Amino acid sequence: MKSAESLDDVKRLGTGLAFILFPLLFLFAFAVHPGLLNPHQLSPEEVILRAHQNSLLAFGHVLVLFDAAIIIVIALRFMRLLDRASVAWASLGLIGVALDVLGAVFLAAEKGAESLTISAADALPQNQFAQMMPGLVAIFSHQGWMTLVEGVVLLAIGFSIQAIAMIKTNVIPRWRSVLLLIGIWMLGWPDGEEIVALIGSILLAVAFVPYGIQIMRNE
Repeated sequence: MKSAESLDDVKRLGTGLAFILFPLLFLFAFAVHPGLLNPHQLSPEEVILRAHQNSLLAFGHVLVLFDAAIIIVIALRFMRLLDRASVAWASLGLIGVALDVLGAVFLAAEKGAESLTISAADALPQNQFAQMMPGLVAIFSHQGWMTLVEGVVLLAIGFSIQAIAMIKTNVIPRWRSVLLLIGIWMLGWPDGEEIVALIGSILLAVAFVPYGIQIMRNE
């Protein structure tokens, strides 16, 4: 009996921590981007040069890579909340999870291919790095099978389905679901306009950091 209770405590604490880290990792990652107050879209070459030898930005991108796994925990929690409603809403929760998981996979693939590759290339002498530029541009412009990472939009679609279902069922306070619906779409803004994604991260933090603390406190 005690072991079962201990396992439930671990699950509860882990879920609460996931809700806290989910927006805060994004917030940090977007906050360390240079030029936040001068938003403009960047070409793949400009994105590469901005990331080159920028260890803080590389660390932020690695955090987003880990956030891809945390996102799955969040989506499953929303699905379980919707399971308490009707079968129709529960079905939408399941559809949302399926899309969220696929989107998280594509997010991890994108950040893994881009941020880890540029980090490895930073170890090269400048002349060798310059020779790699055509290959890096092909990666960052999503050539070939890299185009699959565009599927990261499924993440926003999946969370939107769950958010709308939670607004309708009120399984969590509606304002939290509304902030999720708005904030999740702001995260995907183009490179060079990270100020919008930063604001979206703040909205998600306002909605879910207190919620994560409530879960951890078992309130």
